[in-house]
Amino acid sequence: MILNPQSLWRPRLAAFLLAALAAASAVFWGLKWSGQGNDRQVASLPAAEAPALDPQALARALGGGQIAQAAAAPPVANAASRLALIGVVAINRQSGTALIAVDGKPARPYRVGAVVEDGLVLQSVGPRRALLAQRMDGPPSVTLELPILSKK
Repeated sequence: MILNPQSLWRPRLAAFLLAALAAASAVFWGLKWSGQGNDRQVASLPAAEAPALDPQALARALGGGQIAQAAAAPPVANAASRLALIGVVAINRQSGTALIAVDGKPARPYRVGAVVEDGLVLQSVGPRRALLAQRMDGPPSVTLELPILSKK
């Protein structure tokens, strides 16, 4: 029986790759079991240091939360200076979300219709702005706009 030498290269290549894979696997597991293969340091927080979750903030972030019916208290005169618009996701005027920081605290997402603070409801969102009002059907009392990005 005469064999063609060019037809033997595929089985030889497959055997070589399989042997290399087996050797790499043996080296990996050998280092893992000896403890030398773990270069990462895993840090974990004790249960006492874990941050507390605000259920209302979590509900609003997941799309739930309270929808404003009618705000009774008038907005604070300096509400625009206490609020900062961080970002907007505007699907249309009546549905969307705005990231608003109140009094320098971390920004939280508010859906259209949600109470931002006492007396102010997120009435509508636009491409770079959010309108706040005392009621959903009332005139807007505060307009928050994103700062213009500078081109560098």
